[in-house]
Amino acid sequence: MAKPEPRARTVIEPLSYFNLSEQSRAPVRSLAILNVSDSECLIYLGTQFGGLFLFSLDPKDLNASSASDPSGSPLVTQNIKFVRNILVGSSSVDYLHVFGEIGKVLVLLDGFLYLVDSLLLQPVKKLSFLRGISVITRRLKSSESECSNLSEGAGSSTESTSTSQRFLKKLGGGIRANGLKVKESVQHQVGNYVFSVVIGKRLILIEFVLSNRLGKSDEDVNDGSFVILKEIQCIDGVMAMVWLNDSIIVSTLSGYTLFSCVTGQSGVIFSLPDVSCPPRLKLLYKEWNVLLLVDNVGIIANAHGQPVGGSLVFHRDPDSIGEISSYVVVARDGKMELYHKKTGRCVQMVTFGGEGVGGPCIVADEEDGCGKLIVVATPTKVICYQKLPSEEQIKDLLRKKNFKEAISLVEELECEGELSKDMLSFVHAQVGFLLLFDLHFEEAVNHFLQSETLQPSEVFPFIMRDPNRWSLLVPRNRYWGLHPPPAPLEDVVDDGLMAIQRAIFLRKAGVETVVDDAFLLNLPSRDDLLESAIKSITRYLELSRDKKLTPSVKEGVDTLLMYLYRALNNISEMEKLVSSANSCVVEELESLLDDSGHLRTLAFLYSSKGMSAKALAIWRILARNYSSGLWKDPSPESGSHRVSNIISGKEIAAAEASKILQESSVSQLVLQHLGWVADINQVFAVQILTSEQRDNQLPPEEVIAAIDPKKVEILQRYLQWLIEDQDSIDTQFHTIYALSLAKSAIESFVAEIASELPDPVRREETGISEYNTSAIFQSPVRERLQIFLLSSDLYDPEEILDLIEGSELWSEKAILYKKLGQEALVLQILALKLEDSEAAEQYCAEIGRPDVYMQLLDMYLDPQDGKEPMFKAAVCLLHNHGESLDPLQVLERLSPDMPLQLASETILRMLRARLHHHRQGRIVHNLARALDTDASLAILEERSRHVQINDESLCDSCHARLGTKLFAMYPDDTIVCYKCFRRQGESTSVTGRNFKQDVLVKPGWLVTR
Repeated sequence: MAKPEPRARTVIEPLSYFNLSEQSRAPVRSLAILNVSDSECLIYLGTQFGGLFLFSLDPKDLNASSASDPSGSPLVTQNIKFVRNILVGSSSVDYLHVFGEIGKVLVLLDGFLYLVDSLLLQPVKKLSFLRGISVITRRLKSSESECSNLSEGAGSSTESTSTSQRFLKKLGGGIRANGLKVKESVQHQVGNYVFSVVIGKRLILIEFVLSNRLGKSDEDVNDGSFVILKEIQCIDGVMAMVWLNDSIIVSTLSGYTLFSCVTGQSGVIFSLPDVSCPPRLKLLYKEWNVLLLVDNVGIIANAHGQPVGGSLVFHRDPDSIGEISSYVVVARDGKMELYHKKTGRCVQMVTFGGEGVGGPCIVADEEDGCGKLIVVATPTKVICYQKLPSEEQIKDLLRKKNFKEAISLVEELECEGELSKDMLSFVHAQVGFLLLFDLHFEEAVNHFLQSETLQPSEVFPFIMRDPNRWSLLVPRNRYWGLHPPPAPLEDVVDDGLMAIQRAIFLRKAGVETVVDDAFLLNLPSRDDLLESAIKSITRYLELSRDKKLTPSVKEGVDTLLMYLYRALNNISEMEKLVSSANSCVVEELESLLDDSGHLRTLAFLYSSKGMSAKALAIWRILARNYSSGLWKDPSPESGSHRVSNIISGKEIAAAEASKILQESSVSQLVLQHLGWVADINQVFAVQILTSEQRDNQLPPEEVIAAIDPKKVEILQRYLQWLIEDQDSIDTQFHTIYALSLAKSAIESFVAEIASELPDPVRREETGISEYNTSAIFQSPVRERLQIFLLSSDLYDPEEILDLIEGSELWSEKAILYKKLGQEALVLQILALKLEDSEAAEQYCAEIGRPDVYMQLLDMYLDPQDGKEPMFKAAVCLLHNHGESLDPLQVLERLSPDMPLQLASETILRMLRARLHHHRQGRIVHNLARALDTDASLAILEERSRHVQINDESLCDSCHARLGTKLFAMYPDDTIVCYKCFRRQGESTSVTGRNFKQDVLVKPGWLVTR
């Protein structure tokens, strides 16, 4: 059973009240209303003793406070007045239906129908052609496509199932007879109104036809006639009836039955239990459905009797049922309840009389389904209610702090098309502000985020006091005036806590207050509330950054986010924001970050805004003063951890400065900060100098002059980058690079020798550490020097030789002498100093002269300087290149001291190779002569070729007879006339073969033999 929530929502409110005891003591038995215009509404009351009363109501008078309490005061309000009344009969008025379009009222009394004008001015007209009517209802159409035309065939039908029809036909078809007329198809109709009546077990379908209304007012229309369209066999005991489209639903004590007005067939929808309350039917105009009552349960069905949606469970079986907008209204025992059609929840309960109201309560509504008025009548009272505007309902819920209910109502109204999507966003924003002032900050921001109309600038006043840079951007929108004006979060928290204390005091004093009890039981401290407020507003601004905002609003969002991060001491988020693309205003944050000691964040901010000089100055200060406490490290600083933290902090400062300098093209700024960065990490210095990110590269001369002479590797890496990556051809840079590498190579060689010394004291005297490693270069310096000396031709080799002349860098000297063309010195170094026979022989091969091998052999056999002859190297040379040497010269140069067994085999092989080369040369010479002879014979054969042409010879291209014409013959023996030869060309024959690309080879005598 639905749980009543009388305070959950206010959908309707009392508009007027009238005490019937002043006009009549007869109880009310039927009720109907007619909305004439926006300023007039007519109310019809049928009494137990046949009286019909007319009242007039002005719906525009919405001052509900003037309405008296229906249960207590008998006074009549000013906006409702009694018009007149008439006496229809002497028995109870069971049914009233108003034809507002023609100004007629249909009354059912004592089994007869009566027709009265809408203002009760003309005499009552009794329709006596039907009697014993128990139930009547009008046909309503949801759409023309859903309904059949019952008028077709009524005039052409020859069957007469009714005695009254046959009698009236005898009186003359188409002639008025006591108000009844049989329909004729040829008669012109202006308007028609169809309804059905139940007489015993007969269901009769009747049409009220107006023949002509031209030039007449509604009160003057009396020339209408009633036409019986069809008679259907019905069931006994019909208590209520609804006609929707082609379906007529009737109710009896045994259940609900559906009849088709087209075929007359019927079917049981469902049966009722033996003991149940009287069945009731209510047409729901808004959705064109029917409500079927079973005890206290209302089942909503469509025009075909199929249930749609859920059921409505009422608190008790009602006396009467009405409809207003999306709600079903039920009344009983002086109480009226409103149930939502979709959710089935009771949203409002209205009391208009005590338990002893003296009879049933009757509810009447406007029959368009969208009306805003509803009238309730007891035997002695009439109370008018009006539907509150949607905004007023929402405001009422917000005042009661039923925020979820308010949002649910707005979503519901949006789905029904009564409110726009902007209104939903508006209410979300309103709820957000109310929750914010109630100290529910997280929920408030959730509603802010669901609002598409709320501007981020509307929360600016909660962060920074007015006046400020963005004061003019804040919309002056108080919404519905349900919350105080925006104030800083500190004031909001303080005022909220004060309001809670006031509410607690009032509650103790017995005054009812709207306070969240769960929140009171776990009331956070002021600091916790303020922190929650700041975090929630921060979350809203973070998500607002993704919206499409104006530049000024973007500045406010990012700058105030920094204020909030600063209040939370959230350093990581501060740095993350200012390190990325942002719209922060430097002037607003400069002093704030400087005073609070957040220099690192300020440096990131300067860098993001292009203020490189200020950012670099801060990084330099931080790198210099890391150990003094300018940098806050949350980890414990003790022992080796503190040392590593200091080193790490300095490198971080240098790394961040490096990122800025890599993009800067201002040479003065780069060179100004290059030194301290290099002192911390030379790799960063190299990255700065060799960066490709800057638009214009730095002047090399200034860079070279600015590099610390002690930091040789930085200079070398920069020069290497200039030469290899920038393709510099400046001989000065090549020479400087080579000299620098040579000096480093000499020092490295000295250090290598010192490392081999057994005495550590002597190693220390050399000043070279055994742990001397390079973080810039991966390869040894001598390897780099040798590669450069070999690859470059732009340095001055003599200047390099002067530097390394007294050193042991023989490989480098060999390369330099080779550059200078001093072959003897190169061979001497390779063969004697380095004893690299393979390199020496390779150098001789590069020169390519036989005398060089002899020169190398002389060096092996006579090394001089007291060295022993290098017989093995000499034998190896003879073995590898003996064919290039003159055996006689070799024999002359061989030393008498050379062992015979070493040279004999080599000399013998030299002699054999010499003879072999001679004979091989003769063979090659003779083969060349044979080929030349073969080519000469082939040319002679081609030139001596003959072809015989007779009268039958044809051109292979145009097939014309050659006769005495000029002709040409191609190498593939095809013959063409001279004309085709000129067209084909001399290189392509008729077969398409191109002799320049596809050469025709004919075997010569040398190949065949």
